[in-house]
Amino acid sequence: MSQLTTRIDGPVAVIGDVHGQVDQLLVVLDRLERLPGFENRWIVFIGDLVDRGPDSKGALDVVCDLFLRHPKTTVICGNHELAMAGALGLLPTPEYANWEERWVRDYLSETTFTSFGVEHGDLAGLKASLNERHIELLSDLPWCVEHPQNLFVHAGLDPNTPFEMQIRILRERDFTLNRPPWLCSKTFVSSPSPRDCPVTVVSGHVQVPSVKIEPKRILCDTTGGNGGELSCVLLPERLVVNSGSNPDPQTVEADGSAGKSWWKFW
Repeated sequence: MSQLTTRIDGPVAVIGDVHGQVDQLLVVLDRLERLPGFENRWIVFIGDLVDRGPDSKGALDVVCDLFLRHPKTTVICGNHELAMAGALGLLPTPEYANWEERWVRDYLSETTFTSFGVEHGDLAGLKASLNERHIELLSDLPWCVEHPQNLFVHAGLDPNTPFEMQIRILRERDFTLNRPPWLCSKTFVSSPSPRDCPVTVVSGHVQVPSVKIEPKRILCDTTGGNGGELSCVLLPERLVVNSGSNPDPQTVEADGSAGKSWWKFW
């Protein structure tokens, strides 16, 4: 796996927090692959592939396999990947961050250990169970993906800090930060974008009842790893594909509810 792409252009399918929910992920990917022009569409995972849900290992495997058959795929670091990679020593995080204890204690990581067949808390055993593809992926995740019309970042942006200052930090990935807010802050999810932000900010991190699409803000985590339907937003169309009973792309109304299917127009 080569270095993950951080600057993209063209049509995009952004997938919300997976959290080990492999069954839902496979449904969404199957539906995406049936769309006209799929081969030219970027797939962006918004972060949090692991923890909470039943099969973190399976989610990592699916994504690593997807890189091989669909090179226009990239992944953003979520707070759960940061915690896992920090705890396993895959990132240059400082000792005071204490990811070893925090990830095991606070991040609902039990299911991740179980999916690898390792006792919860056995960090050495888990690290030894990762294959080369897992390690390469977790060690290389960018904090954002840039697009001419959109910025993909796990939790969002600080509404009170200039856009250019934030984008510089996101590009550089400052691992000395104890809890990088662009990956970890819950308040950013409900905050507007900075006034000088030139693009639409797309994020996950906090579960919403259904995809929320506004002129400069899109929220796409509709499961939080707690069940329900995994969602994917198609851009620039601003249509939603999810793992529910309706296989067709749908519009999203102002209140966030699903509208009519647009499949017949594709």
